Amino acid sequence: MVEPKKKKEKAMAVVSPHAGFEYSGPVAGAVFSSVRLPDTFVILGPSHRPIQSKIAIMKEATWETPLGTVPVESRLAELIMRNSQVITEDDSAHLNEHSLEVQLPFIQYFKEKFSIVPVCISYYASYDDLVDLGKAIALALKEFKEEALIVASSDMSHYVDQEEAKKKDFLAIDKILELDAKGLYDMVQKEDISMCGFQPTTSAIVASKELGAKKATLIKYQTSGDITGNYNEVVGYAGIRIS
Repeated sequence: MVEPKKKKEKAMAVVSPHAGFEYSGPVAGAVFSSVRLPDTFVILGPSHRPIQSKIAIMKEATWETPLGTVPVESRLAELIMRNSQVITEDDSAHLNEHSLEVQLPFIQYFKEKFSIVPVCISYYASYDDLVDLGKAIALALKEFKEEALIVASSDMSHYVDQEEAKKKDFLAIDKILELDAKGLYDMVQKEDISMCGFQPTTSAIVASKELGAKKATLIKYQTSGDITGNYNEVVGYAGIRIS
């Protein structure tokens, strides 16, 4: 899944999937293997269940995986919240959500010590809310004055056949590669693309462009069908580096 010897480039953000490791792990592993990993990560994930907040941040906690514990970077979390009009401190939004935590083992493979800022985004967050979040992250990182990587957690199309998944997924992927946040947001809704993390990805693009991003690169794409052999009902996965 991970490629320790792969050439690593500095990046402002990555898009990484969050399905079962046996399905999306090769894509997540490839994208994390392609970047230089700093000591701090702002992880943006979609909420797959109803939550009270539109955008829920966690400011103080320790997360745990079988590979060890990871602390929340409280100072950066406070800076992000201070620069936003819509973010709420809401630990409860994170309790039953997997989309952020499944990113941690890929980072832990390469790094023993690092910190995170977890941000969980409701499906009801509007484009303006996502722009607010993206700009707040960028402003906070400028004040933080330490290197950090933004991670947008997202799978692509869900439970369609392979041909439809690739067709729809690349409509969205092309907008990410163009660093077109509004284009991605509109395309997903116009074409009814079941990309669960389009909102985290939208904010990640906004933040990255505010920080000077110039390009995005597709590192790896595949579907669950490439693992199971069942191409009639697949989930798509894309690993993208923004730099």
